[in-house]
Amino acid sequence: MLAQAAAGMAVAGSAQAQGGFPGHGLRLVVGYPPGGASDLFARLLAAHMSTRFGQSVVVENKPGGGAVVATETVVRAPADGHTLLHVDNGILTYNPALYSRLPYDPDRDLTGFGFIGRFPLFLMVRPDHRANTFAEMVARSKNGTLSYASPGVASPHHLAMEMAKRRTGLEATHVPYRGTPAAVQDLLAGNVECAVVDCATGTPYITSGRVKTLCCFSEARSPVAQQVPTLRELGFANAIAYGWQGMSVAAATPAPILAQLNQALLAAVAADDVQARFRDLGIENRASTPAEFAAFVRQENAEWRPLIRELGIKLDS
Repeated sequence: MLAQAAAGMAVAGSAQAQGGFPGHGLRLVVGYPPGGASDLFARLLAAHMSTRFGQSVVVENKPGGGAVVATETVVRAPADGHTLLHVDNGILTYNPALYSRLPYDPDRDLTGFGFIGRFPLFLMVRPDHRANTFAEMVARSKNGTLSYASPGVASPHHLAMEMAKRRTGLEATHVPYRGTPAAVQDLLAGNVECAVVDCATGTPYITSGRVKTLCCFSEARSPVAQQVPTLRELGFANAIAYGWQGMSVAAATPAPILAQLNQALLAAVAADDVQARFRDLGIENRASTPAEFAAFVRQENAEWRPLIRELGIKLDS
C-alpha cells in the first residue's frame, strides 16, 4: 500500500512540478556534520524528493552552534520553497530555551511542512552490569557515583535523562560526547556506567545482545526491542521522551508550495527502501500535514521549554 501511495503521489507531483515549482534545484540544509542520523536520513529522503520534482535536491551540511548557523541560513533565504531545513527537537523546540539570544525566532520565522519520524531512546548498560532492571539502577545510583553518556549537551538524549532523573529519583552525572558512536564505545569500554542511545544507533547493539537495555523512554515498547519496558510501564507515566525529525522552510513560503513539499516528503517517507530502514531501526513515523506538524511542535514546546529553563541548561552563558 505504501509503495502504491508513493507511486500515485509521484505522478501527481510531476504534474504539480510542471505548474512552476520547483523552478530550479533545491537545497536541503542540515545543521550537523555528515555521517550522523540527521545527515543519513536527509540524504535518503532528498534522493526521493529529487526524483519526484525532476530537480536536484542537494544536501548542504552547515554544522555549528547547535544548528543555529544552518537555521539562520534558511530563515534568511528567499521564501520560495527552494531552500529546505532538516529540523529536529533541538532546532525547533530546545534552542529558544537554551540560548538567551537567537538571530531568529523559529516559531515566527520557520514553517514546517512535514514530519519524518520519531526516534525512540533507550537506557543501556554493559551486559555484565550488576543492574538488571531500571529499579536496580536507581538503587545503585544513590551512592552518588553513577555516570551516564549522551551524544552531547542539550541533545534529546541528555534532556531525556535529566527529565527522567527529576521524575524517577535516578541520580547520575552527565558525561557528554561528540556523537552517539563515541558514547557507545566508551560505555562498552567501561568508562561510563550507562548511556542514553537512540534507535538509529542503538538498535544493532540491542538486537545483537552487545548491551543490556533497562528501559525505553517512549509511550509504548519498541518493535525492535519488545523485551524492554517503558518508564511508563514501570510507574513513571510522565517520563516520556524521544528524538524526532521533520522539514521546514522560511515562514513566508506560499501555502501551495508548502503543500507540494509536503506531498514530496510523504512520498519519500513512503518509499520502500525508507520504510525498510525505518522498520529495521525501530523509527516510528506517520503521515502529517503542515498543520498537523505545527500542532505537534507546539505540544513539544509546551512540554520541553519550561523544563529546560527549570534545569538551568544554557548554551550561550
